[in-house]
Amino acid sequence: MKISIFGLGYVGAVSLACLGRDGHEVTGVDIDQNKLSLISSGKSPIVEAGIVDLMGDVVASGRIHVTDNAEEAIASTQLSFVCVGTPSQPNGSQSLDALIRLSEQIGDALKTKDRHHTIVVRSTVQPGTVENTVIPIIEKHSGNSAREDFSVCFQPEFLREGSSIADYDNPPMTVVGVQDERAGELLRDVFGDLPCKFIQTDMRTAETLKYACNTFHALKIGFANEIGRICQVLGSDSNRVMELLCEDKQLNISTTYLRPGFAFGGSCLPKDLRALLYFAKSHDVDLPVLAGLLPSNQIHVDHAAEMILERGERSIGVIGLSFKSGTDDLRESPLVELVERLIGKGMNLKIYDPEVRVSQLIGANKRYIEEIVPHIGSLMCESVEEAMQGSNTVVVGLQGRDIAAAIYENSKADQFFLDLVGVAQPEKLKGEYRGICW
Repeated sequence: MKISIFGLGYVGAVSLACLGRDGHEVTGVDIDQNKLSLISSGKSPIVEAGIVDLMGDVVASGRIHVTDNAEEAIASTQLSFVCVGTPSQPNGSQSLDALIRLSEQIGDALKTKDRHHTIVVRSTVQPGTVENTVIPIIEKHSGNSAREDFSVCFQPEFLREGSSIADYDNPPMTVVGVQDERAGELLRDVFGDLPCKFIQTDMRTAETLKYACNTFHALKIGFANEIGRICQVLGSDSNRVMELLCEDKQLNISTTYLRPGFAFGGSCLPKDLRALLYFAKSHDVDLPVLAGLLPSNQIHVDHAAEMILERGERSIGVIGLSFKSGTDDLRESPLVELVERLIGKGMNLKIYDPEVRVSQLIGANKRYIEEIVPHIGSLMCESVEEAMQGSNTVVVGLQGRDIAAAIYENSKADQFFLDLVGVAQPEKLKGEYRGICW
């Protein structure tokens, strides 16, 4: 395939070398004449294991060309990768200057091209940038229409500095955000043979994914370092602790707890987190990542309450009360806190939880509901139908096939449903539907 790459920095240079190695004819485009001179002489503009030899080989093969002329590159290729920088500005915002200039140049170049062209943005950009900035600029400068005359899509890169060639050949996944199937099929032709899933999605999801991945990596590093600092004070072996933590593939290193949903609660997580933070504070160990978890959790409860209260409806049915499905444990349940907030605001509530039967509670749960929230007992219903009957708003805080079926069956067109757990088939609900964070 004939491919052009705009921006010969880290991602662009590695992509150019690897695509050339794989047999494509690649034109590299940059405004930096030093980079162009280095590549044309078989040298690499970046320092990376294996890239020097690879760049020399692909340039010698004759499959690599370089230019500073965008129009020339667009005219001679069918597919363009955009890898220009989007650096941070002093206030933390993203500079799109290079991307905007390049979009204008690409649009101007497409004016005179009579064949369909596909542009793939690989620069990390704020979600919505491709649809709201890149495409309108190209359309304005080309006089053409996206999807019909040209395609624009987004493909996040997952290359780590120091191991980029290995990462290019063995990515965790190939994700492309597209507007039209034509672009997706073209990228499948280029990357479909890689040993990973080829995933096609919408552009905003693909744009957001890059930020989610990098933020998660930063979070993991911050978490490990904070555990390391507390281990240092405790006299524990921090490396061994984290090594054993990673042995748990069911909960720790897994998809468990990594789905958007409601706040955490129960008898363990809040209590143990507070205890660890207290110990750290008493030993002058600052743990800002861990210290932010409880406030973040509280904000999530506040968010749910605001979504309900802003509607002004006073009759509310709540499906679920315990801190998670399948248990009667009410201790530090975020649903109990949400119910308390709503009662305090004068809302009329009806609550159903198949596991929470006030007459049958024993031990800590019995003491909790008798001493902390005794008024909630009088609001409990015997069925989903009873809790939903006459309720303008229905809060879904329980999962389960039978629960879901009853909610679908008893839903009404004039009801609002706030989903805290991710019901399987929200389209079956007859009323208005919103997720807690989706």
